[in-house]
Amino acid sequence: MKLHELKPNPGSNKNRKRLGRGTATGQGKTAGRGQDGQKSRSGGSVRPGFEGGQMPLYRRIPKRGFKNIFKTEYAEVNVETLNKFEDDTEITPELLKSTGIIRKELDGVKVLGNGEISKKLTVKAHKFSKTAVEKIEAAGGKVEVI
Repeated sequence: MKLHELKPNPGSNKNRKRLGRGTATGQGKTAGRGQDGQKSRSGGSVRPGFEGGQMPLYRRIPKRGFKNIFKTEYAEVNVETLNKFEDDTEITPELLKSTGIIRKELDGVKVLGNGEISKKLTVKAHKFSKTAVEKIEAAGGKVEVI
């Protein structure tokens, strides 16, 4: 097989409809857009959610509450889940993500003190609860705030 012998499979590619190229083509004159109106003009179409001038649904429904755009969300890990790791392991957010304990890092990782820990670990995270620090250090481990 040579480069000049390459061809696409039969029926795999079609020519695109050439609109507005005369009446003989079957798509001439109005080019399938109908007669008049906003949608027949170039660049003319309505935005998503437009209801023809009627008050749209997103404006009719009452708005409730407040969404703080500056809120920090932490990926939370309990102390008991850290028992998976071997002794003297350095636990980082990257390690937690690669092992599937957390899905996303979000704005950081927070270690909570739920459960018991029996392994001696070095834990690096963005935040710790008081009970988590006590339990990790009681098991002989270290806590490092990133």
